[in-house]
Amino acid sequence: MKKVFQLVILWTVLFFIACSGSKKGSGVDEKDDAPKVKLAKVQTQPVEQIQEYTATVEPEVRNAITPSSPVRIDHILVEVGDYVAKGQALVQMDAASLKQAKLQLQNQEIEFKRLDELYKIGGVSKSEWDASKMTLDVKRTGYNNLLENTTLLSPVSGVVTERNYDNGDMYSNSTPILVVEQITPVKLLINVSEMYFTKIQKGIPVSLKLDAFGDEVFEGKVSLIYPTINSKTRTFPVEIKLANRNRKVRPGMFARVTVNFGAQNHVVVPDLAVIKQIGSGDRYVYVYKDGKVYYQKVLLGRRMNAEYELISGVENNSQVVVAGFTHLTDGMEVDVQK
Repeated sequence: MKKVFQLVILWTVLFFIACSGSKKGSGVDEKDDAPKVKLAKVQTQPVEQIQEYTATVEPEVRNAITPSSPVRIDHILVEVGDYVAKGQALVQMDAASLKQAKLQLQNQEIEFKRLDELYKIGGVSKSEWDASKMTLDVKRTGYNNLLENTTLLSPVSGVVTERNYDNGDMYSNSTPILVVEQITPVKLLINVSEMYFTKIQKGIPVSLKLDAFGDEVFEGKVSLIYPTINSKTRTFPVEIKLANRNRKVRPGMFARVTVNFGAQNHVVVPDLAVIKQIGSGDRYVYVYKDGKVYYQKVLLGRRMNAEYELISGVENNSQVVVAGFTHLTDGMEVDVQK
């Protein structure tokens, strides 16, 4: 009986100890249940609005060298890759028609001179003089046209980029004999977002890198801003000119164009604070306020080393979570760690 009484007392003591321990343990667990996070304060600061675009180098001018009508090619005077000057002879076409036209012009000049002398002394009528003068003008125009289309000259200084015929071929209207491209300067066309429409100006400098030249930087300028915005893409074309005085850059090269649209004040956050939403590609951060964290979708701008520019989503002087994201949900209480 004494042993039974002792056992009852022992179980009673153990029960009260267990209850007391459970209450104390319950308090510790509740505190431990709050996720531990680290915060960073974010502020607005000036951020250079630098955007990069891709483009293909184009010639300033591209000229197709062709005569006005089908005729046999007598001699092509240049090759692909040759640099030619404005006014330089490029192709000599068959001159038979030109020679015939020249003889006809000379005969008409003689005939008109004879009629002109007679007209001065009243030997022919005004209508006869007018008819002879008109015939002379027609013959001269025809000759000049044939002259222009027999010796084909370069309209610009540039480089020969195409040759589609050989000596003795009959030219047809489908393909030019040669193509000459002016490459001093060259130009590039980029499509810029409409948000920068009021920020870009003609003449502002831009920098370019071309895959063919690695990290070498070339300097260009905005030369033309198109006045309308594409309603489908919400972009507008901007033309860039590169002087290319050494003719190093060639049409067709792939370029990366960097444009600085000036500084704007935006909130900047550590890259550790930015989380990508699975399945959508959206970015968000957790903003801390009054002991809780709140899910906030953000629009990213530039990445600057270990920081991101935020176009929208977080206010100045906010506190954001930079560590301890596991099991966080919108509106959850957290334990802020120093």
